[in-house]
Amino acid sequence: MTEFVDDRRAKRNVAVLVAAQAILGAQMPMIFVIGGLAGGMLSPNPCLATLPISFIVFGSMITAPWLSPLMQRNGRRFGFFLGAASGAVGAMISAYGLYIGSFYVLLMGSLLTGVYMSAQGFYRFAATDTASEAFRPKAISYVMAGGLISAIIGPQLNKLVQDAFVVPFLGTYLAVAALNLFGMLLFLALDLPKDTKGQPVMANAPKARSRRELLRDPRIIVAVICGMVAYSLMNLVMTSTPLAVVGCGFTKNNANDIVSAHVLAMFAPSFFTGHLIARFGVEKIIATGLVILMGAGMVALSGVAIPNFFGALILLGIGWNFGFIGATTMLSSAHAPHERGVVQGMNDMIVFGMVTVASLASGGLMKCSGGTAVEGWDAVNLAMIPFLILAAGALIWLRKIEKSA
Repeated sequence: MTEFVDDRRAKRNVAVLVAAQAILGAQMPMIFVIGGLAGGMLSPNPCLATLPISFIVFGSMITAPWLSPLMQRNGRRFGFFLGAASGAVGAMISAYGLYIGSFYVLLMGSLLTGVYMSAQGFYRFAATDTASEAFRPKAISYVMAGGLISAIIGPQLNKLVQDAFVVPFLGTYLAVAALNLFGMLLFLALDLPKDTKGQPVMANAPKARSRRELLRDPRIIVAVICGMVAYSLMNLVMTSTPLAVVGCGFTKNNANDIVSAHVLAMFAPSFFTGHLIARFGVEKIIATGLVILMGAGMVALSGVAIPNFFGALILLGIGWNFGFIGATTMLSSAHAPHERGVVQGMNDMIVFGMVTVASLASGGLMKCSGGTAVEGWDAVNLAMIPFLILAAGALIWLRKIEKSA
């Protein structure tokens, strides 16, 4: 018997998750702005400047496979508390690494921050747990829209605290720890039904498909590929942006403003992305996102003036929004509720695995592929091409399969 889904409860949970995305999520643009700069300050090799960001993404990748089933057993609230606590501890360890000038301690803190990043990634899935099928894409979009506030809070707070101490960026990590400790209290307001702590084991309960069987489902495969490409390209370019901006002679505050505009662009479309998906279909919205990502690369390659950086990063954010929310919506409708823990964990492990590769490549391309910041920036943006071809090919393949079926 199917349980009645009360969208009033879902809307309340969405409101809490929007607030969490806004307050706790503010730490991510802060860290992504200064992570490469802090790494470049401490790293023994300039090619490893973005390694702190790569460690965050790697931490998220290795966390997703066990955090998702853990939340299915013990509840979303437990997992979100664990993520925020890890974010606070990770920020304190990173701050200590900066204080003693240790690149390796900074990396340890970054790895723990990845646990928070993984937990934040499940906010969008938590929004669908109590939502009806009709409200599901809108719920995902609204939660992602909470990032609008984080886009304002994070970079602007970073301007105030990044040089507050003699040690550069120490204030950023201390502020991030405070955000986690304050923001975790929001999860007390989540109103989750009892069965979100895991489906009860019953004799006639449906059996979940194995990972191999799930990866044979064309819609799951394409959702994973498109989510992976959208997130990887966003990370590839955004990670190297502060290095490119400062390397081209502009200031750290310029970098903060550009990243702030980028994060605003990532989340502003979320107010209507769900409606667009409902009206035009998820495949068309993902395809539109890929075209916009291609436009971002073209703008970036056309010059390194401040308007070019702003234009490229704004388009990058919009393209990510369409591609990633579209992929999340496609994935959420391609599996049964009892397969949620396995599918979502597997998806985020694959997505953030590729994002880890992208963030590592970002530093190498930016710092070690040419003699100047301009050459490095061009290399980063040219690297988008094979990713875009992969995602476009996957969408075409899915359409052919579904037509023939």
